[in-house]
Amino acid sequence: MNFKYKAHRPGEEKFIEGEIEATDKFHLSRQMRDQGLILVSAVAVVSKWFDFDRINELVVIVKLHDLVTFANNLSAMLFAGLSLSRSLDVLGRQTRNVKFKRIIGQLIQNIADGKSLSVAMSQHSKVFSPVFVAMVAAGEESGNLPQSLKIVGEQMEKTYMLRRKIKGALAYPGVILTAMFAIGFLMLTFVVPTLVSTFKEFNVQLPLSTRTIIALSDVLSNYWGATLVLFFLFISFLYWSARTKRGKRLIDYLLLHVPFISGIVKEINSATMARTLSSLIGSGVNMLKSLDITEKVLQNSYYKEVLVKAREGVQKGDSLSGFFQRDEKLFPILVGELTEVGEETGKLPEMLANVATFFENEVEAITKDMSTIIEPILMIIIGLFVGFFAISIIQPIYSITEAI
Repeated sequence: MNFKYKAHRPGEEKFIEGEIEATDKFHLSRQMRDQGLILVSAVAVVSKWFDFDRINELVVIVKLHDLVTFANNLSAMLFAGLSLSRSLDVLGRQTRNVKFKRIIGQLIQNIADGKSLSVAMSQHSKVFSPVFVAMVAAGEESGNLPQSLKIVGEQMEKTYMLRRKIKGALAYPGVILTAMFAIGFLMLTFVVPTLVSTFKEFNVQLPLSTRTIIALSDVLSNYWGATLVLFFLFISFLYWSARTKRGKRLIDYLLLHVPFISGIVKEINSATMARTLSSLIGSGVNMLKSLDITEKVLQNSYYKEVLVKAREGVQKGDSLSGFFQRDEKLFPILVGELTEVGEETGKLPEMLANVATFFENEVEAITKDMSTIIEPILMIIIGLFVGFFAISIIQPIYSITEAI
């Protein structure tokens, strides 16, 4: 059950308040003592039929940025000499994410019960990725947990920045296309029906383009409910198909073969693969486990297959670079060559980090240029859309004018 508690540190007058899970008050008192706190009061939290905080916790997700902040700050406090329990307590009170606050509270409780941080994190697999857990475990084994947390924080920050730049580049065309469809819907629903009555009144011979627009307008005006249902069913079908094995495979294939997009996809996957492997191996995780975890991190099924084969090959004594060099359709030449240099010099983590940095910079450059490339394409699409609509409406109006 959960308890709302009030406690303070020995020699300090300032009270610390919060909510934590414990089996009973005796267990709670021991938890507080393990954290260097003296329990003053504790009240059991009574469950409600409608608990806004609980609903808020279910809706809220722990974002990648929250994890970056958590890893970096925990590393900094451990480097400064704070105990793990006290560092987590500070982070728990600092975060505004109610779900993450509860999870940190459970980490503190598990550590007080004698579990390691990595084991405690593994119980929250939806929040802490296999990479995060493995690197923390490696840091615990090597006795250098602060450094491992620093590395995982840097790795997640790189991933976060890469995602943010890609989303930023796609936001502009997304807004423009959404606005275009919204305006088109309003025109077909409200403007076209008023013009149709005028055309019928003058008995004008309508061209094919105008008849097409009127037909679309009739469907949207008279059957808008059915249209919305069909639209959502279609989106649901696409979503369901994309989650099936065959659907995912098809999407992965298209992403790797569509011009312009394929280059970005290959560079993003190469950067993610290299950054993850570099972080894991650099933290002391063995090669086979690093490949296994990296395979789970990658989303594209074709890249996952290569890493599965690489793991089997490395287990037999083959070099990792050989697998990258044989799949140049997926991995640019630089990946295999620098990996081979890293294997020969004994500096594989450093070389993989260089690979990751290179492709991250390439993706950043592409995303900066993307708006410049997409803008004229969008202007052409909008121009064709507006032109078709204008011609379809103006032609009958000219016919009416000539008839008068």
